[in-house]
Amino acid sequence: MIAAMMIATGGMIAVASAAREVDDSYTIGQRFEQYRNSYPGIAWPAVSWREGQSVLFDRPYKTTGTRDLHIDIFRPVLAKAKRQGIILVHGGAWRAGNKSHFYALANLLVQRGYTVFLPEFRLSPEAAYPAGMTDIADALAWARQHAAEYGIDADRIALGGASSGGQMASLLAYAGPSGVFGPAPDRRANALIDLDGVLDFTTPQALRFENAAGDTSPAARWLGGSYDKAPGKWREASAATYVGPDAPPTLILSSGIPRFTEGKDKVLAALDRHGIPHRWFAFQNAPHDFWLFDPWLSRTADEMDAFLRDLRPVPSRRVTK
Repeated sequence: MIAAMMIATGGMIAVASAAREVDDSYTIGQRFEQYRNSYPGIAWPAVSWREGQSVLFDRPYKTTGTRDLHIDIFRPVLAKAKRQGIILVHGGAWRAGNKSHFYALANLLVQRGYTVFLPEFRLSPEAAYPAGMTDIADALAWARQHAAEYGIDADRIALGGASSGGQMASLLAYAGPSGVFGPAPDRRANALIDLDGVLDFTTPQALRFENAAGDTSPAARWLGGSYDKAPGKWREASAATYVGPDAPPTLILSSGIPRFTEGKDKVLAALDRHGIPHRWFAFQNAPHDFWLFDPWLSRTADEMDAFLRDLRPVPSRRVTK
């Protein structure tokens, strides 16, 4: 048995990590091979670096008690920098994936002037809900606390996420003002961007897919049991439950596959009632992981940029391309 070593670094404690289970079943390469014959024109994104951009890898933002969690910070060219930050929560069915999956999108957003934070968080093989939620809530609090250091406004940090990460970002964005995942002022986002993330686990269509394998379903492994065994947690983890007058402006980007944005209609109706700006954009004939590949990646960055630059209330509508 290896004893944890505590080493003081940069004002926080670094913990030597113990061995833990890692699920590497979800990779960009695996998805590309899965999609290449079904989506003509799909391509790996061409990532180009512009002079003056910078990235800080693996900065520790939290100690769990057994290991450190890290965050990558992508920084724009100073002359083009906006004071808006974006936290992106990666997908992978709550059990897999990693922050590097967002490198291509982060690069495009940085070139549009945003500072992008990509946090590591605990996945279901390591810790069940709500551990990962408290991690991303703490990452948001950390980004707010370090806003001046990275040249952004602490009150202008958006939460975004893809697939399971979109579900998590949505839950934090809507529940954050109530203090469910920590002190509300530090866990409040100024906008939400959900990329194909489920918004309500309890609709019949969501249950048809998310609860299909009972206790072995990815959502069930994260939430501590199937819907039949843990209905309270499934409701508690449904972002649509929390949409109220303090909800942030919301952009929902969809592959056009309805199951991945279940709960959308309930959320958009609630945002309408409260007069909160929102927009829904849906691609046509796109894979679920549209944010990973061209030609959809660039449009994703464009839609995010346009939304964050103009948060005026607009009628919710379906847009296809």
